[in-house]
Amino acid sequence: MKEIVVISGKGGTGKTSLTASFAALSQKAVLADCDVDAADLYLLMTPAIKTRARFLCGHEAVVRQDICIGCGACLARCRFGAVTRLESESDWNAHAKVLANCSDCDICKRSCSVRTSQIIQEMIDAGCSPRETSFVIDPAACEGCSVCVWSCPAKAIDFPERDNGEWYVSDTRCGPMVHARLNPGGENSGKLVSKVREIARKIASERQLDLILTDGPPGLGCPVIASITGVSTVLVVTEPTLSGAHDLRRVVKLTKHFGIDTAVCINKWDINTEITEQIEKEACQNEVRLAGRVRYDRVVTSAQIQNKAVVEIDAGEVGNDIRKVWGKLCS
Repeated sequence: MKEIVVISGKGGTGKTSLTASFAALSQKAVLADCDVDAADLYLLMTPAIKTRARFLCGHEAVVRQDICIGCGACLARCRFGAVTRLESESDWNAHAKVLANCSDCDICKRSCSVRTSQIIQEMIDAGCSPRETSFVIDPAACEGCSVCVWSCPAKAIDFPERDNGEWYVSDTRCGPMVHARLNPGGENSGKLVSKVREIARKIASERQLDLILTDGPPGLGCPVIASITGVSTVLVVTEPTLSGAHDLRRVVKLTKHFGIDTAVCINKWDINTEITEQIEKEACQNEVRLAGRVRYDRVVTSAQIQNKAVVEIDAGEVGNDIRKVWGKLCS
């Protein structure tokens, strides 16, 4: 089974447009969108979702208000600013509530050798307000370290798995597609990418398809590493700008580190022929294959507006450029 991943050192180079065209030219591939933070291949593929599942990964702390005694241990222990104290307007002594519900667990004494230490004082300050006190944990700020869970004397903090997004299996006009959506602020994007690839491989095996075509994320982070690990070929799409050339060098260094066959495509090459030639020269020096050039053409935008790949419309010369790149990539 062959896996081709299309990535870029920076956003906006045109990798998704090229991936959509490759999918239209292949017609015998499983598509995978591993840009889980900002997936947009679906805009061109218009998938019909057949299967969807939640992506549960990591944990988050949740205060159970019905048994919270308002002692403030969670507030005193949290070092990420995730715990917030809420106070009602009812005029009663929360300190009395703490004392009445104290289980005499001795955790405050055992937590340090000096009773009047900063941690003890913070717990006292948190629980001795003249108002009824309760605590909530901001899921966006919670790091899932569980310190508040084991430090709570009333065992009032649950630690469920964190819902970080969803993954989908869809049908498209170009074949099956696996894609995902990471929730805003969600963590473990690399694991979600690995899940997308796992499902794509399973579908390819079941349907006896020998190609997985992946639209990868831009940059160099964990999602990129999770996208390219163990693949057959990486196509790096760049543009003839100083930032494009700079980020291309970083990406090539990454793929070379993992020993992955790497090819380079220069999109919109004719907007700066000098930098285009410089990129091709550096690619040859680094033993990176040249997959070809794709010219700038407004027909690409026209295809996007129609929710189609460039090669699916009468794209003229730019369509021929993409076909040549795909031919070299498959050779």
